[in-house]
Amino acid sequence: MPYFQDLEELAREVHAWADLRHEQGGATAPVVARLRRALKQARQELARLPVDRALQTAEPDGLEAIRRLRPEGPRIVTGRLTDAQYRKRLKGAWLGRAAGCALGAPVENWTIDAMERLAARCGVPFPPRDYWPGHPQPDEPCYLVSRIRDFLKGHMRAVPADDDLGYTLLGLLILEAYGPDFTTEEVGDAWVKYLPMACTAEHVALENLKRGVPAQRAGVLNNPYLEWIGADIRCDPWAYAAPGWPEKAAEWAYRDARLSHRRNGVYGAMFFAAAISAAFVVDDPLEALRLGLTEIPAGCRLAKDIQWALRKAPGLTGWREARALVDERFQGMHAVHTNNNACLTVFGLALGKRDFTRTIGVTVAMGLDNDCTAATAGSLLGAVLGIDGVPEHWWKPFRNRARTYLNHATEFRNSDIVRRFEKVRIRP
Repeated sequence: MPYFQDLEELAREVHAWADLRHEQGGATAPVVARLRRALKQARQELARLPVDRALQTAEPDGLEAIRRLRPEGPRIVTGRLTDAQYRKRLKGAWLGRAAGCALGAPVENWTIDAMERLAARCGVPFPPRDYWPGHPQPDEPCYLVSRIRDFLKGHMRAVPADDDLGYTLLGLLILEAYGPDFTTEEVGDAWVKYLPMACTAEHVALENLKRGVPAQRAGVLNNPYLEWIGADIRCDPWAYAAPGWPEKAAEWAYRDARLSHRRNGVYGAMFFAAAISAAFVVDDPLEALRLGLTEIPAGCRLAKDIQWALRKAPGLTGWREARALVDERFQGMHAVHTNNNACLTVFGLALGKRDFTRTIGVTVAMGLDNDCTAATAGSLLGAVLGIDGVPEHWWKPFRNRARTYLNHATEFRNSDIVRRFEKVRIRP
């Protein structure tokens, strides 16, 4: 647990006392005002604390500085990839991502025990091998235009609207509008145009952009979520458009991630973009992950964590052990941080052993931000296997449709998504 857990418990008690005394007619306003001032001061003091010097050196923010600290790598992964093969792998990657997200979304951040109880009530195996057939709150809204029901077996009529998928399509729109030389500023313009809402780091950056803050500063102004998973889930379009070119995919991911994240928040996007790009031309998902590591600083925390996960993966006895190892290594880390979730993604791909159903099932079962981790695992493995390796029961319910909450772009056909990525694809 966090070393400051007592502060969280104290905050809950203060909130409860304020509610109680306010209900009883007490003069709570002066106390709350003092508390608000104290919290704002603490926020400012924490924001001003310097980053450890050694960490600053190992984890630079600039692209060229990042590249100087990369290990040796191929930069371009050679391999025969015909247009037909690319199309099949792209279908597998996009629909694999959608399937992983749709499986995880109804139980996002649930505990393992809670997921097991849901499986028992529904009479389905756990880890899941198909979409959830039921949910305690099926009418709960989800990303403006969806409800939990839209993610459930028998109710699905399209790829449901979700941020893990919306950003993939937003990346496509950015490439179509601005081309391969798009800038972080143009990403910001696209966000203002298309995003009606966002979460955590993206929310902060979007609100800053709307207030006129320049794109290069929008992500760092009052943003404590700089190393959370948000940029990670935005990386896939850059890989889809640069298959077999992990350096380019990582560069694009950097331009995008820079809008809202720094350090490991950016490295997570670069790592998975590079890994998924490599997955289009290799046949082993773990090899793709190792290639992804060649595009981020060798001494950064994320690289060390991924290396640790890859070392542990061959000896894993199962997904419960994998989750226990992550809990032990990342004690106190937030459930939507980049690093802990990246390791769960690695473990899911390792335990899945190229079986798509098993891969996204165990990735969801391990928990934390499990719609994100399963979406990434499904995307990478889908790129390795191609659409022929993704069982039909995962993508047929989509009915060739995808919904989004994006302004001006609320619905796509999955076949058109593939065709449009083919058009923006670049070759080394």
